[in-house]
Amino acid sequence: MNTTQTSPTTNVSNVTLIVGGTGKTGRRVAEQLTARGIPVRLASRSASPRFDWEDEGTWGPVLEGVESMYITYYPDLAVPGAAENIRRLATRAVQSGVRRIVLLSGRGEHQVLPAERAVRESGAAFTILRASWFAQNFSEGHLLDPILQGELAFPAGDIAEPFIDVEDIADVAVAALTDAKHAGKIYELSGPRLLTFAEAVAEISEASGRPVRYVPISTEEYGAAIAPYVPADYAAFLVDLFSQILDGHNAYLSNGVQLALGREPRDFRDYARAAAASGAWGAATT
Repeated sequence: MNTTQTSPTTNVSNVTLIVGGTGKTGRRVAEQLTARGIPVRLASRSASPRFDWEDEGTWGPVLEGVESMYITYYPDLAVPGAAENIRRLATRAVQSGVRRIVLLSGRGEHQVLPAERAVRESGAAFTILRASWFAQNFSEGHLLDPILQGELAFPAGDIAEPFIDVEDIADVAVAALTDAKHAGKIYELSGPRLLTFAEAVAEISEASGRPVRYVPISTEEYGAAIAPYVPADYAAFLVDLFSQILDGHNAYLSNGVQLALGREPRDFRDYARAAAASGAWGAATT
């Protein structure tokens, strides 16, 4: 990623801090801001200076000179302890001079509401981005390996999701970070079309030219399948989370992209074709 970063020793002011700057949306936000000549600082455990959610002693250096902040939380804003960490960081940030906070949240997840409230009550101008399921989870996230193996076994049944392209999320985040008219807004972001996971996988198969099938399984079967590869508490969290968010209550479209940007969100088919052309699922297509 060709992103110019600042460090506290450069005495640069009006910096935008991107918490989770190496993630799916964070790196895209960083690239856009850098292209506009806006100084950015990435906050992660691998960055310098280092940022660690569990070590508040690392927060001060990354907040120095920061005016605006984009916050993502790994692995998910719904994990236990996330809201308290968000509250402490937001409070510390405002005390350090941060005036604007944009938070990436989840659409239809009641567990994220305390973290949203922490940002709203921080004293900074805020924008909340409630995003539906990322399209890029199929090409950059935990669903990539199953796609490459030709079979996605996942506990989504035949429910439909309005998959959103993270490029759209990044576009809205950049708008919120650079234009005061988005202050105080909560945007629910989704793609323009509902698809089941089977339909999404079929789109990927067509775009990539590789056979891929979707196999619906129960959340318990999914938990057992991932147990050898992830910590037990994280596996239990995913089973609980997916049992709640993959029950069909998110099977509706939102107009947040339209409200924030004045245009339609990108369609999943366009995402799949672009990802295939980039070589995400094998040799790049032409």
